[in-house]
Amino acid sequence: MNIETQDINGITVLPLQGRLDGNNASVAEQAFLQQIGEGKQQFIFDFSGLQYISSAGLRVILVAAKKLRASKGRMICASLGEQVLDVFEMSGFTNILEIAATREEALDKFGAGV
Repeated sequence: MNIETQDINGITVLPLQGRLDGNNASVAEQAFLQQIGEGKQQFIFDFSGLQYISSAGLRVILVAAKKLRASKGRMICASLGEQVLDVFEMSGFTNILEIAATREEALDKFGAGV
């Protein structure tokens, strides 16, 4: 998994593609930790290219949410496909995380619409 982050009006977008599972969860976590280490505090996790997420992938998302909550940051999960959304619903993540239907909606929630 290669994650090319994008900065849009001060919001860091992390596009996730393919599968977020035990084989590549550490890559996604390191990409996030690098960004937060640089002082970034506002994130959109863009799931539009993600077909599958495992418990290891869910852990990455939970770690990100906890770190941002502790530092008064914010993250929005955007563009969840049907299968990924099902996993989020079954795990209760839709109740604890901020979700947006699209990247554009997430940017609007940040007040950074383009």
